[in-house]
Amino acid sequence: MTEFTGFPEAALDFYDDLELDNTKSFWEAHKAVYVEAVSTPMKALTAALADEFGDAKIFRPHRDVRFAKDKSPYKTHQGAYVATGPSTGYYVQI
Repeated sequence: MTEFTGFPEAALDFYDDLELDNTKSFWEAHKAVYVEAVSTPMKALTAALADEFGDAKIFRPHRDVRFAKDKSPYKTHQGAYVATGPSTGYYVQI
């Protein structure tokens, strides 16, 4: 596992661009940026904090649009959650 050194500016740029063009074609063309700048650092962050907070669930980047008015297929943030009890836990988001 990679050591967590922070989220690069490319992560914020990726989400800025995704807000402007939230399409499958954009996602497929920039998926490598997501993996390198968002997903890998989030996995490193949750791994670094696991001893103190527990194992985290990293949320998927795709939205469930079946019943939503907003049909944007991708989330414009990345979150992770550690449950500490029923309906209680820690949440982090970029």
